[in-house]
Parts: sequence; structure tokens; C-alpha cells
Amino acid sequence: MSEAFLGIDLGTSSVKALVVDGRGHVISSGSAEYPIHHPHPGWAEQDPDEWWAGVSAAVRQATGWLSAGTTIAGIGLTGQMHGTVFLGDNHTPIAPAVIWADGRSWRQVPEVTAAVGRERLADLAGSPLAVGFQAATIAWFRSEQASTWWRTAKVISPKDEIRRRLTGEIATDPGDASAALLFDVRWRTWAADILKALEIEPSKLPPILPASGIAGTLTPQAAEALGIAPGTPVVTGTGDAGAGLLGAGIVEPTTMLLSLSTGSQVMIPAEIAHPDPEGRIHTFCSALEPGPGCPAWYQMGATLVAGMAMRWLRDTMLDLRGPDAYDRMTSWAESSPIGARGLLFLPYMVGERTPHMD
Repeated sequence: MSEAFLGIDLGTSSVKALVVDGRGHVISSGSAEYPIHHPHPGWAEQDPDEWWAGVSAAVRQATGWLSAGTTIAGIGLTGQMHGTVFLGDNHTPIAPAVIWADGRSWRQVPEVTAAVGRERLADLAGSPLAVGFQAATIAWFRSEQASTWWRTAKVISPKDEIRRRLTGEIATDPGDASAALLFDVRWRTWAADILKALEIEPSKLPPILPASGIAGTLTPQAAEALGIAPGTPVVTGTGDAGAGLLGAGIVEPTTMLLSLSTGSQVMIPAEIAHPDPEGRIHTFCSALEPGPGCPAWYQMGATLVAGMAMRWLRDTMLDLRGPDAYDRMTSWAESSPIGARGLLFLPYMVGERTPHMD
């Protein structure tokens, strides 16, 4: 018998599953796509049921390559940040998940910022508020869809919804909590001043667990869906940006990670929480716990559109199909001269909104 470990990354466009051995060597992988729904201009929603269907398909694809006698000894989680999943009294979703690319809350962003205070918000939460962040999305629902908000028992992040389906337990980690903009990044607890300004009851927010801690075990129902033994430990996990830093070995303040995915980020580890009072960059909690010489935070500059623009080009403009679609697009781009003869592409959202980060 040999042991392996399963990692699940709930991305914006797709979910990836990766199986590694005890030394971290990749054994197998799987993936599945799901759509982003735009019921109104500027909105960006996803269906948690489609997430779960994708997770089940990707995990079964990855574990299908395992040799006989190999067992999954633990499951790790990471996922897209800032998004919002509303759970009802039975702790199941009562509305579509609003993801980070959503722009509906542009009116609420300056209202919330004014209510907390611009400098106070940046100092507490580590970042300026922008559309798509959980704090702004909650403010929008309180104002525009109050019936959903008042039926909400818990608000969680996307990867935490997957863990709920895996274990039946509700929790989050400091990384995703800080990405909600409702969290005190220094003291790693929900920020009472922000919750008071937004009129959010603390009971609606999940408990905070260490990213590396075991948050629960695989339920029989989830085990059947994934083809993995029930009782398998599931760790809390963290947001994809913080996980990406660790995965790339970026753990020194003198190192930097440039990440190109659906969006794009530049990230630098930090050993102390030192938010930018001007709000020019984000300061988030990392997957590591504070300690001497430990980069328990990271600073990040981000842009909303990178790979998302590639997918739009693939599906809407070029109507390409097949697994080699991106390779074909890349080969066409390689034949273009530097500067693309002056061609510029400037993604933008329909309607007024507050930018995430320039």
C-alpha cells in the first residue's frame, strides 16, 4: 500500500485536481470547466452545483490513474478569492455565488468606504474595498436584494463551499477571510468596526481555522461522488494567491511571484502586516501562521483580466473548440511582430464601477 495526497483548486474558469506522492511528486491530474453566468451587464455569477460537478469529474479523472493499492491520505483545498456564497438555515446555497469579477456593487463601494473611513478600512482590512470583494457584495445584497440577505445564515468563500460539501463543516482560513475585506489582518479575527458599519451579524460569518489544520473528514456522500474512502482528512486550505506563493517556494520578502491566470497578480511575502495607507496595494494573510521569520502575510497588486480575456477571445471572437485552442492562438500570436502593428486591447466592464487595481 502507498499513500498519496489530493489537491483541489477551484479556479474561476475551471477546477483542477492534482495527486502527489509523499515527496510532492505529481502522480496524476484532472480538470473540468464550468461557465461564468452574466444575467445582467457587469454581473458575474457561478452555480455552486456546477462547481461540485466539476470537482467530482476532475477528482475522478485524477484518481483514475492511480495504481492499485494507492490510497488518498488527505485532501487539500485552494480556490478563487473574494467571492460570496450565501447559505440558508440548512447550510445550502440560496442564491448563485457572486465571484470576484462581479461589478454590481460599484455604488456600495464608496458608501462602505465612507462608513468605515478610507484610511481606517485600509489599516484594518489591509486593502481598499473594490467591487467583487465579499464586503461590497454583502452591502449590495443588503441594499438591493434584502430578502436573500435576511434568509442568509452563513456567508462563505468559494473554496469553503467545496469543503462544506466534502465534510459538512463550515469554516474559513485567515487568507480567504482577509480577502473578504471584513477581517483584521493584524489580529486575524473578524473586524468588529467593519461589521458594525455594514450591519453584519458576526454569527453569519464562519469560524477561522489555520490553513493547514484538519477542518473535517470526507462524508460518505462526498466519498461516493469522488470515489475516495470516507473519513479521509480534509484540511482548511486557503485562497489561490497565498497557495501559489507557497507552491512556487516564494517565502522570502526579497522574492516575488508573478501569477497569470484568469486575472493576474504580483505578490511579495511579508513578515509583518504593514498595510499601504494609500490603498495602492493589498495586504492579505498568507497560509502560514505568524512567528519569527515567518511570512504570514503578503502584499499584492492585481488586475482583473488576463486569462479571462483569452477565454473571451477563444469563445466569442474566434469560436475555437478543442483542447489545442489556446496552443493555436499562441502560435498565431507568435507570427505577429512585436507591438502587433499598434493593436491595443483594453478590457472594460459595461457600466460605471470602481477599479480593482491599476
